[in-house]
Amino acid sequence: MIASVDLIEVVLALCLVTAALFCLFDRHLLRACSFFVAFTLCMALAWLTLAAPWLALMEGIIGALLTTPCFFYALGVFTPASEKLPSHDHFKEPLSRGVMRTLLALAWCLMVGAVVRFIFPAMVYSPTEHPLLLAGVVMVAAAMGAFAWHRHLVRRLLAFNVLGSGVFLLLAGLAGTDPQGQALITTALVVAWLGSLLGALVIRRLYRLEGENALLGSRGLKETRQ
Repeated sequence: MIASVDLIEVVLALCLVTAALFCLFDRHLLRACSFFVAFTLCMALAWLTLAAPWLALMEGIIGALLTTPCFFYALGVFTPASEKLPSHDHFKEPLSRGVMRTLLALAWCLMVGAVVRFIFPAMVYSPTEHPLLLAGVVMVAAAMGAFAWHRHLVRRLLAFNVLGSGVFLLLAGLAGTDPQGQALITTALVVAWLGSLLGALVIRRLYRLEGENALLGSRGLKETRQ
């Protein structure tokens, strides 16, 4: 039975990381936001696996039902066609800036690794016994790298949410999933949703005022059109 549970957790961790990577690096914005639904469902199953049914319920409600519509609203899915954002992120960094952003992303990943290595001994749940915690490390590193690499605001908003989910998993590993820990993470989920809602409202406002320039920067827009 234990081996079966471990295998299920390994598969779930792989699904979670895969969904997170699609959210972070798929240039088709609508598809990336749709993958966030699968990501939140995997997160809900992860909380169930970690014996936190309340967090699983909150993840389903806040993640799938409240946060995901924020992304679709930011893209203009619920607005007339003239107000919709472009469906693809076509912007590509110049080589020099790409190298700088890659180095920054790697630096952030190394920083995450150093912090995680420091807190591992104090964790209630051992990362060697719970692959979901290792998935959280990968999610945090990938999201920080994506945030450094991407310039599109919607993609950064996705990275913000994936980063938060990874941090919540690590927090659960550090503090456990007792009622106090679940209350803390639930509060963080609500704060993250409010941040996503604010981000979506700002993106829509900027797009109405300045168009695509507001999403990529004027220089990035010129380079995209060339």
